[in-house]
Amino acid sequence: MFAYTTEASEDSAVRRQTSREWVRQVEEPELEFDELGIELEAQDALLDLELDSEEMPEGYLHNSPAHLPYWHSKEAGLDDMDPNAAFGSDGMMDEDFEDELGSPSQVQDNDPEMEFRDIAKYGIVQVAGDDTFGRKVIVFSACRLPPRTELDHEHLLQYLKHTLDQYVENDYTLVYFHYGLNSKNKPSLSWLRQAYREFDRKYKKNLKAMYLVHATGFIKVIWKIFRPFVSVKFGRKVMYMDYLHELAQQLQLDQLMIPQRVKEHDALMLAKNKPMPVPTSIVHPPAPTQQFGVSLQFIKEHNNNELIPPVMNQCIAYLRENGLEVEGIFRRSASAVVLKKVQQLFNEGREVDFESFYDIHIPAVIMKSFLRQLPEPLLTFDLYDHIIHVQSLREQERMTEMRRLLHDELPEDNYFLLKYILQFLNEVSARSSKNLMTNQNLAVVFGPNLLWSKSEASLASMGYVNTCALLLISRYEELFVK
Repeated sequence: MFAYTTEASEDSAVRRQTSREWVRQVEEPELEFDELGIELEAQDALLDLELDSEEMPEGYLHNSPAHLPYWHSKEAGLDDMDPNAAFGSDGMMDEDFEDELGSPSQVQDNDPEMEFRDIAKYGIVQVAGDDTFGRKVIVFSACRLPPRTELDHEHLLQYLKHTLDQYVENDYTLVYFHYGLNSKNKPSLSWLRQAYREFDRKYKKNLKAMYLVHATGFIKVIWKIFRPFVSVKFGRKVMYMDYLHELAQQLQLDQLMIPQRVKEHDALMLAKNKPMPVPTSIVHPPAPTQQFGVSLQFIKEHNNNELIPPVMNQCIAYLRENGLEVEGIFRRSASAVVLKKVQQLFNEGREVDFESFYDIHIPAVIMKSFLRQLPEPLLTFDLYDHIIHVQSLREQERMTEMRRLLHDELPEDNYFLLKYILQFLNEVSARSSKNLMTNQNLAVVFGPNLLWSKSEASLASMGYVNTCALLLISRYEELFVK
């Protein structure tokens, strides 16, 4: 424990009291964004106090790890709002305010690798493959934000848009690790206002879930300020997670890029608050019919040495017959309940009738889930560094080395399954005039499901992964000659 002087303690108490007084004022907001942003600047100073003095109270939990930051309408001061505004039953406006709040500004068409190198080096934003529902996962870590004096936040906003632009045509998930945000690195309220304006409907419509991890009272204050401008539909996508093990119920933690500082903070919070222990399930050996989460060798040994796992065989056969001309195939997610049921049927060796689920996206998501749940990626951990390096070579050298890696280094079971998948993806891209799934679009979807790193990957390396997938799909016949 740290020893504080009486003077320091009194000063801290005054700062906390000042912060609490302002929070109470927010309960009945008379806030309007003025053109010069003077009010926002004043509130920023008070939020700095809130961040610097903020401590997690004993036993402070959101209690609902999978629900929304809704508060009572009276507490939020809705009685003081415009009486002509239309509110939903939960006290949030039903209208979509993207048009009213503005549209994103145009970004100059520069080389993104060079343009954003100064921001990418911090690792603030990472792309962590797909979640268990086949949705891209994008991670924002507040602890990696440098001081405002070292970072142009306008440039950061354009970097965020550039990153999301690569994925917003697909269903995706956002994870925000709040720990590490402080008065020195906190974006201003005017910046948050600008960000909400620029992230228009294109960015919001395919966002399926937004997880706020280790959120504190500061987040509640921010939510109250912006709440009148947030639509009900968007608000329902926001969920609190007090601990990492709660997030593990929604995502695959081992494939997330969680900063070490966040892990250490989580351990301290667990020790401090002593939440109810998470029940641990007894680990049983996999059934002979198991398909998900086991190795290709295991599946092969229990399926008459067939090279193609039954789940992949059945999914591709069904999609080949019914899904080649479906617009956006592989871009959409599906019902979590149905996906879990289908996976269970496959794991039990039972017949799966995709027709009975009335959703062509089910087998498409199952394909991606199977690949993502392999103990190691189809292109293997051992080849990760080699494959990333190959993408920086000149074209002829790249082709020669990729062919060598696939033929000589990739295990045979992996080779034949990869070849089988890529052959099918070529059939999909051949119908891109109907389904809009070009080689490029398929590469963005499948790249992170074919190759990922044991350790933390950067956005730059994710670009190489997608480049690799594009090469595999577009040059399939030249690369696979076995």
